[in-house]
Amino acid sequence: MPKSKGYRRGTRKLLRKKQRERGLQPLGRLLHEYKPDEKVVIIIDSSVHKGMPHRRYHGRVGLVKEKRGRAYTVKLKVGNKEKTIILRPEHMRQHKG
Repeated sequence: MPKSKGYRRGTRKLLRKKQRERGLQPLGRLLHEYKPDEKVVIIIDSSVHKGMPHRRYHGRVGLVKEKRGRAYTVKLKVGNKEKTIILRPEHMRQHKG
């Protein structure tokens, strides 16, 4: 059979949750308001499919540009290019540093 080329291909370990972390996240993480030019870390939450970024951005640090409905626009540097991705706050955490 030919190999699948789906959006979540090769993510068995990357998107796995530990047994005690299963289910939805705490509400405080969803209700947090991010301001423009704030640094965030992209950590994909596999229990929420809406607004999920591609797995290549998991663990990357970016800058919030604007709020777009419930989602945020985040600017990243990937190699020599500047990328802009749209993701929901479920998949973002505040950068400590």
